[in-house]
Amino acid sequence: MRRRWTDGRIVGLTSLGQRCKDEFNAPYWHYHRADLHRMLLDACADPAGPGPVVVVHTSSKVVEMDRTDPVRPVAITEDGRRHGADVIIGADGVRSRVRDLMGAPDTLLFSGEMAYRALIPGDLIAADPATRWLVDRYQSTIWYGPDRHLVHYMIRGGDYLNVVACVPCTDAVRENWTLPATAQDLVEAFPGWDDRVPAMLSKAKEDVLAFALYYRRRDPVWLDGRVALLGDACHAMLPYQAQGASQAMEDAAVLAEELGAVTASGIEGALRRYVDRRAKHAGMVQDASLANKTFYHLADGPEQRARDEKLTNFDGESDVSYDWLWSGTPLNDPDLGAFSYQFAR
Repeated sequence: MRRRWTDGRIVGLTSLGQRCKDEFNAPYWHYHRADLHRMLLDACADPAGPGPVVVVHTSSKVVEMDRTDPVRPVAITEDGRRHGADVIIGADGVRSRVRDLMGAPDTLLFSGEMAYRALIPGDLIAADPATRWLVDRYQSTIWYGPDRHLVHYMIRGGDYLNVVACVPCTDAVRENWTLPATAQDLVEAFPGWDDRVPAMLSKAKEDVLAFALYYRRRDPVWLDGRVALLGDACHAMLPYQAQGASQAMEDAAVLAEELGAVTASGIEGALRRYVDRRAKHAGMVQDASLANKTFYHLADGPEQRARDEKLTNFDGESDVSYDWLWSGTPLNDPDLGAFSYQFAR
C-alpha cells in the first residue's frame, strides 16, 4: 500500500499474499531479521542436516589476509588466529574489511539520508483507536512525502510494528554512522504529516536507532583469485527497494550452486561464474534502489501527481518491475515445487 503524506490517501495498492504464491511460486514474508538469522544459524549447525556442520566463531574480527599460497588463502583474526581455506568469502557488510584487503576500489558513497528504525510493541498499537487499523489487517505500507518517506509493517504475528523512516541525515549521524534516537525524534522528523503518523511513531520505545545510509557505486569487481565478496560488501544498496538481504541470499544460493558443482581444481572458474551470474542483476537492483530515492521523495507538484497517477495501476514503482524482480530464480536447478505443492512444509 502507498499513501500520501498529508492525508493518508491511498495512491497505490497491490495484493501480495496469495498472489505471490500463485504468480511467483513463493510467499511474501515480513520477518524479524533476528528470526531469519536464527533460522540460518540453526540450519548451519544442525548435525542432522545435509553436509558438514558449520563451525561458527564469534568475536573473530578479520584484520589481515595471507595469500602467500594462492590456492590456500588465510584469514587472520585480531587475536592472531589463522584460518586457512580453499576459498575466503567476504560477506562482512558495507564496510567490508575483506574488500579492503583484496585491494578492491573504494565505491562507497553517502546518500545524504539516514533511516530511523524502531520496533513498536503491537499491544500499544492495538490498544489505541487511532492506530488499531494497523493490526486489523496486516499490510506493508509506504507513505510518500517531500524529502522523506515512512515504511511500516507488522512482524511476529502482530507482536511488533516494524518502522523504517528515511529522512535527511544529520551531521552527527553521518559522522558516527549509527546513533540512538527517541520517539520524539521520530515524530519531529515528520512535521505536518497525517495525524496517524505521529500517533503511530510516538509509541516507539527506547530501541530507536538512526543509521546513516551509504551505498556502493555499481561495480562488478567482486573477485580476486580465491577471495570473493558477497552481499553489501560488493553491492550495498539503499533500502528503497527492500532488497539488500534478499540480494545477498541470492548471491549465497548461486555461490553454493557453483562451488557445489566443482572440486578444488575448479574453484576459480566457479567463482568467476558466480560473479558473472550475479553482478549485472544485483547492479540493476542497486540502480533501481537509488532511483527510488528521488521517486519516493518528490515535492508536491506536477511530477508528484504524475507519479501518483501511474501508481493507481500498481505493478511496481521503480526502474525494475515486480514481475522482473520476483519472477524466476537465480538458480540453475531450483526447487519449483516448494510452494505450489499442497503438502509442502
